[in-house]
Amino acid sequence: MTKQLPPGQFETEKWPILHEGDVYQFDESTWEFRLFGDVKEEVSLSYRQVMELPKTISTIDMHCVTTWSKFDTTFKGIAFREFLRFVELEPDVKYVKIYGYLNGDRFGYSANLPLEALMGDDALFVYRWKDKHHDWQDISPKHGYPLRFIPPASFYLWKGAKWASGIRFMKKDEPGYWEQRGYSMTANPFKEERFANPAGTFK
Repeated sequence: MTKQLPPGQFETEKWPILHEGDVYQFDESTWEFRLFGDVKEEVSLSYRQVMELPKTISTIDMHCVTTWSKFDTTFKGIAFREFLRFVELEPDVKYVKIYGYLNGDRFGYSANLPLEALMGDDALFVYRWKDKHHDWQDISPKHGYPLRFIPPASFYLWKGAKWASGIRFMKKDEPGYWEQRGYSMTANPFKEERFANPAGTFK
């Protein structure tokens, strides 16, 4: 079966490393995962509590806005939906922000996503990966260790978050880190939704 390459993309078998800011240095004693926003009660989970959650293994295609696409990377992690067991959402919650560390700020990076798109096996907070060239291994610090959110293939990869640190539940959509800098709110690679302004150019 031939994979569909989104417009403006090229296929690579490597997993390029791109990120903002410094590589986060994991410290289990200070790490926590926060569930907050439009919920009845906020929750903070320790690293051990997160890693005790049920695991999902899923093969997900990645499409980066910098024009590379990598097919058939298999990840092991915690499905987004597993975190919903810990919070009672307010009525009309339809969006989330996924947060990650950026230069020491636990919530420095964020990406907005529609809640309904994240209920499947292809919305994962991952910690292990493999592909046809690599056996199972932990993701590296540069790739987002200890936990990285990988979005479904219907979104550009910036909608994920390295060094994931929490989920904010929202009734109204709100731009994240790159969206505030002119990137698309919806980010569908198959529609080439790279920019908020369709006339924008990637630099």
